[in-house]
Amino acid sequence: MIAITGASGQLGRLVIDELLTTTPASEITALVRTPESISDLAERGITVRQADYNEPGTLIEALKGIKKLLLISSSEVGQRAQQHQNVINAAKENGIGLIAYTSILHADTSPLGLAEEHRATEAILSESGIPFALLRNGWYSENYTAGIPAALQLGTLYGCAGDGLIASAARADYAAAAAKVITLNNQGGKIYELSGDKAYTLAELAAEISQQTRKEIGYVNLPEADYASALEQAGLPAPLAHMLADSDTGASQGGLYDKSQTLSGLISRPTTPIAESVKKAV
Repeated sequence: MIAITGASGQLGRLVIDELLTTTPASEITALVRTPESISDLAERGITVRQADYNEPGTLIEALKGIKKLLLISSSEVGQRAQQHQNVINAAKENGIGLIAYTSILHADTSPLGLAEEHRATEAILSESGIPFALLRNGWYSENYTAGIPAALQLGTLYGCAGDGLIASAARADYAAAAAKVITLNNQGGKIYELSGDKAYTLAELAAEISQQTRKEIGYVNLPEADYASALEQAGLPAPLAHMLADSDTGASQGGLYDKSQTLSGLISRPTTPIAESVKKAV
């Protein structure tokens, strides 16, 4: 039996869709804080269990009978290390044979502030004694294409990544990789540095948006503090704005770049080009 945490999230749902192409629904368990939110998965024959990262009792009960666990990192930045600790403790109590964890690209050396909690979780996994595989995911292309409407409205794509190369891939590409790894044998100790096949700068992204929309969109590189302020003024919560700005700065330092093509090798197809993600967004 394979279990997936965060099953109601965008990545979790895509992973389950991928798993269903190779794995019977009866062998998949979807873990979610509010089971009613994924009643459609239950209707497809998937076992749905209530599991709250902040309530260890629910996690221990939810992981009974599970052999492999895909631990999708929590979205609650600042609370994730403890939440992941709770899941890993419950997995250990239930004798789970493998945990695959969605970490961040080159977590051990990443300059991104987001990497801190991922490094902490990787350390917890290492100390747990449970066999584990690390899915060190690069940036989702959707993280940038979500900003296209604002760029079109303003006529400008703002950021603070400078000329940093961003090897992003579509969320569905990472989901395919996660589904593959969690179904493979002998994955304990594997570390996958996952990223898109072809990298781009934000100036090149702006040019791609311009080409597809036939509207001139320029890229303006701001100091990190100014970019964070601009995101806040656009309506983003301050913590999210500062996280995105920090990530752009990290990109300028190589934090979102990798050229190994491990992701496309794992999923046996090229990763989704940024041009295709832009086309879908516009």
